[in-house]
Amino acid sequence: MQEKISVLAAISAQVGLIIHNEKTKILKILKTNFSNINSITLNGSPLEEIQFFTYLGSIIDKQGGTDTDVKARIGKELPSSSSRASGLSES
Repeated sequence: MQEKISVLAAISAQVGLIIHNEKTKILKILKTNFSNINSITLNGSPLEEIQFFTYLGSIIDKQGGTDTDVKARIGKELPSSSSRASGLSES
């Protein structure tokens, strides 16, 4: 993984792109064996490891599953569903 990050940074620099260390995060999916991997660095600085992130409205977490995303979507939908249902019964 470290080698891929280093190659990405080198190629990006060749075309004028700079990868910002403080904005770059890593997410290690637990289905992969990361026991032999130390912290991943970019330009000598370790990258922050996160537990989850949201991409295009979907939550991706360390387990690699959809449970967190489904629970979040249900939680967002419940209040609006109940208000719509009560609005229909009043008409």
